[in-house]
Amino acid sequence: MLWHAASVPEGDSLHRAAARLRVLVGERLDAESPHPRGLATGVAAALDGRRLEGVEAVGKHLLLRFERGVVLRSHLRMRGRWTVAPRGAPLRGRPWLVLRGREWEARQWNGPVLALDERPLRRLAPDVLADDTDVGELVRRLREADGSRLLGEALLDQRLVAGIGNMWLAEALWHVRLSPWRRLRDTADEELGRALAWARAAMRASVSGERPRREAYRRSGRACRRCGAPIASRPLGERARSAYWCPSCQPT
Repeated sequence: MLWHAASVPEGDSLHRAAARLRVLVGERLDAESPHPRGLATGVAAALDGRRLEGVEAVGKHLLLRFERGVVLRSHLRMRGRWTVAPRGAPLRGRPWLVLRGREWEARQWNGPVLALDERPLRRLAPDVLADDTDVGELVRRLREADGSRLLGEALLDQRLVAGIGNMWLAEALWHVRLSPWRRLRDTADEELGRALAWARAAMRASVSGERPRREAYRRSGRACRRCGAPIASRPLGERARSAYWCPSCQPT
């Protein structure tokens, strides 16, 4: 049976991807890069014939750990995805990387980041989904950031909180009635804690297959299910990520 990762990956999607890819753990894998851009990374040549020892998700990064200390880091950004299929199943298109085991094979499509380099992880905050992550510690990290930053922008900053993307930002802030346009300095520790705790619980449930109904994300112009006002959307922060919120029950 073919399995696909989510088309717009966030932290929970990467944890689900890691769980699926573990079907290959313990096997010595054949690796190839049918796509020229994947071939240019050189990762297939480095991984071919190596035994996969583990797979984990850290924030929005996927790490495949091979024998002799070789680690493949994959970041999917907006369009990348992993699929898992029976070995030899027909290919439609050219993936960046194919890892073949005895019965299954993993395929990585649309890059855009495939690297044998863990250094970017040093800048990451604790993963909001990790078992040992403490919400209080995340609140402390946010409190140490520039207080003039917008709340929504800060929660998307992987150096402050790793794993949250546009969808979970919109849903968490809607549920706790906080505007993404609030300033950090105007947001109490208790409010930050509630937003992070909701996001953590909902994302961990998503990893287990439970997905809540969307209340704000991609519902621009539709009625808020809580107050009836239209959901608004506009670009947020320097990176112009789309924010969704209810101006009536999430006032700035």
